[in-house]
Amino acid sequence: MVETLAVKPLEKSLLEEIGLTWHTDTDGSDYIASELVRLSEAEAEAYYAAANTLYDMYVAAAQRVIDQQLYYELGIPSNLVPMVEQSWEDDEWHLYGRFDLAGGIDGKPIKLIEFNADTPTGILETSIVQWAILRANGMDQSRQFNNIHDMLKDNFHRLVTGPEAPNQFQERYAEQKILFSSARGIPEDERTVRYLQRVAQDAGFFNDFCYLDEAGFSNNEGVFNREGQLADYWFKLFPWEDIATQELELTLILDSISKRGHTHILNPAYTILFQSKGIMKILYELFPDSPYLLNTAFTPLTNTPQVRKKIFGREGANTTILNAAGKPIAQTDGPYGENKDVYQAWYELPKDAAGRYYQAGVFYIWEACGLGFRRGGEILDDTSKFVGHLVD
Repeated sequence: MVETLAVKPLEKSLLEEIGLTWHTDTDGSDYIASELVRLSEAEAEAYYAAANTLYDMYVAAAQRVIDQQLYYELGIPSNLVPMVEQSWEDDEWHLYGRFDLAGGIDGKPIKLIEFNADTPTGILETSIVQWAILRANGMDQSRQFNNIHDMLKDNFHRLVTGPEAPNQFQERYAEQKILFSSARGIPEDERTVRYLQRVAQDAGFFNDFCYLDEAGFSNNEGVFNREGQLADYWFKLFPWEDIATQELELTLILDSISKRGHTHILNPAYTILFQSKGIMKILYELFPDSPYLLNTAFTPLTNTPQVRKKIFGREGANTTILNAAGKPIAQTDGPYGENKDVYQAWYELPKDAAGRYYQAGVFYIWEACGLGFRRGGEILDDTSKFVGHLVD
């Protein structure tokens, strides 16, 4: 049973000052819950250990995909494969991702649901909002599994230093230009990107923001901002699979940039391997005895409750829970219906006394460094709430 603690919610004006403008859902309810999930230190440490172990497993699985050319199985568009392999070979820097995990509360084992490695959101809520809730309620702000802000700064520094100590070469950070971009008309994506921009500024980098349609691209040079300044790094919060299928000409240009250009792209193209839910089949084949993995396949599992989801998708769209006889018992619609199906053994999410389900999100930035929760129905979709936590 999930135990929660009621807290005084943050004022809407403060949330907007922080940058969280999507604080009220379409039904008028608050997106940020007025409770905190109560965790023990052991439970927080278990989430930390799980995400660190899973990341290493993902790296091994991605290498298997590349070695055996399993791109079609994972739904990777063929025009993206050269960039995937180039970015993997060059060891381009993965800035951050988010593991979605079931269990971990009240003795229930932790299980991987998926890894949002390419375009993860929820970082502003996890890094800043839940910390502000503790502060506003007079609580000890250190009683959270949350070091995202500092770890992001360090990972921006590692763009320059590599895996060496991130406090080296401080004079070089200001020489590096980072351009941040998101699509127009999606406030959550834009504010997520602007938060990353703010952290990069705190880290000492010259940076700028423009919408995706405002960025300029040159085959042999790289990516430019609206003023025509060449970026050393370009962070785009837009899925690689959508670029490859919707922007064919841009994909060719980015492929050329990856080979001859000056701009490095964040998150790198190989993160689509992690993002594809198909890689969880490869994970299960490589690590069948892992306590963190659920049986996953491209065909329906036999005589077991399972979840049918799309190989690419966001926010629980186009997801179906099937009983052991293969009959749907819960499902959501969405725009990803034409994508390939993946079947994963069903694992019940922890519930609170009111019967609401909780899914943990653990951010990975060099290492596991931040935890938050989504709360909602059996399938957590775009109506789910964000719930912070307290370690006590």
